Amino acid sequence: MTDSWATLPSSAVPGADLHLDLGTLSGPGLRVSLIGALRDAVRTGRLAPGSRLPSSRSLGADLGIARNTVAQAYSELVAEGWLTARQGAGTRVAERAPEKAAALPPGPRPAATRGPRHDLRPGRPDLSAFPRAQWLRAARRALGRAPDDAFGSGAPAGRAELREALAGYLARARGVRARPEQVVVTSGVGHGITLLARALTRRGTGTVAVEAYGLEIHRRLLVEAGLRTVPLPVDADGADVAALDAMPDVGAVLLTPSHQFPTGVALHPDRRAAAVRWARRTGGLVLEDDYDGEFRYDRHPVGAVQGLAPDQVCYLGTTSKSLAPGLRLGWAVLPPALAADVAREKGEIDWTTGVTDQLTLAELITSGVYDRHVRTMRARYRRRRDQLVEALARDSPLARVTGMNAGLHVLVELPAGDESAVAQGAAWQDLAVHGLARFRHPDAPADRDALVVGYATPSPSAWSGALEALCRLLP
Repeated sequence: MTDSWATLPSSAVPGADLHLDLGTLSGPGLRVSLIGALRDAVRTGRLAPGSRLPSSRSLGADLGIARNTVAQAYSELVAEGWLTARQGAGTRVAERAPEKAAALPPGPRPAATRGPRHDLRPGRPDLSAFPRAQWLRAARRALGRAPDDAFGSGAPAGRAELREALAGYLARARGVRARPEQVVVTSGVGHGITLLARALTRRGTGTVAVEAYGLEIHRRLLVEAGLRTVPLPVDADGADVAALDAMPDVGAVLLTPSHQFPTGVALHPDRRAAAVRWARRTGGLVLEDDYDGEFRYDRHPVGAVQGLAPDQVCYLGTTSKSLAPGLRLGWAVLPPALAADVAREKGEIDWTTGVTDQLTLAELITSGVYDRHVRTMRARYRRRRDQLVEALARDSPLARVTGMNAGLHVLVELPAGDESAVAQGAAWQDLAVHGLARFRHPDAPADRDALVVGYATPSPSAWSGALEALCRLLP
């Protein structure tokens, strides 16, 4: 079969291509084939009602067939009612009543796709606050300056502009010690964990310790790479890293030291030092997910563990909460001996980080716009957390907020045995909120009842309603 293309006139879509499959026929069969191809284009909606078709001369030239053949095809389709032709207006697709959809067979209707009325799930920013105007201006500046080679395949580790900008920003804002060549641009923390898991597996690591409470997706990514996960107890001082001494098979540990997810505590300085000592003594690695690292409200954020031991700590970060998860932009700052391996893994798996977004983020960072946006959101989220704590203290005296003054979520401790009942009540209130059990490692004991309440997601207009729904729900 021969695939042919026609260019529609400017009154349709300027310069638009129309694909017509005419087969390999000639003579009278070619006219029949053209009629069928045009009829199919109208029937399927590829040629919308009112669209103007090329002149018979122009379409014939595009398709390499005689003008008369096109004119005859047009005439037959006009007679059938598929097309209309008027002097001075050209040939257009006729307006037709839409075809009725086939009746659905008896059976259950698909479930509605409407989201919850109130959304207090954790780990999600206020998407209405995305800095659209600043992003557009940064994109224009970045693209205007970009060299031609920026639009090639590039290096798996990411654009040099962004890696350099990240190295400087993370050193200044998070105490990370890194050179640009140690930075690998990822599509988020989960992507970074996947790459590290593959590199660890190739190096012979079989087991990774994780916090007893954490994101299930991160544990699953480790398991899918062929690694076993074992839980570390979590208390008011964060993960109990002393337990690593009784785990000789563990080759790496995944921690959220800045703001433990989901319990909301910081890793105690003594435990930070102990984790580094363990890594140096055993040759293991600390995988540091800098969860909510930018959002500390009672004082300046605590620096990254990576700053204590750059050769033993793999630092992971993302713009998912500072800007938006839809950007799919993150980073891994790696020990020099590991950076090349992880970049190679990324090149073998995928190329998921778009060049234009990398250049735009680099421009946001170097211009100072990113810092200003984070400060703005820090103030907004702090107000929301204060409002949440105040409302629960007033209206839900049996619920207790724990964890430090930071991040985009709080842990709301409940009376023993209440978690499942409260979760059921949330469904009745059309309120999306997660219980703590959702984040517990399968091998960890159930030692508390709580809700993990995210307060960043609702837009400003929806925040008060979501807060009222939560207070009605809690004891």
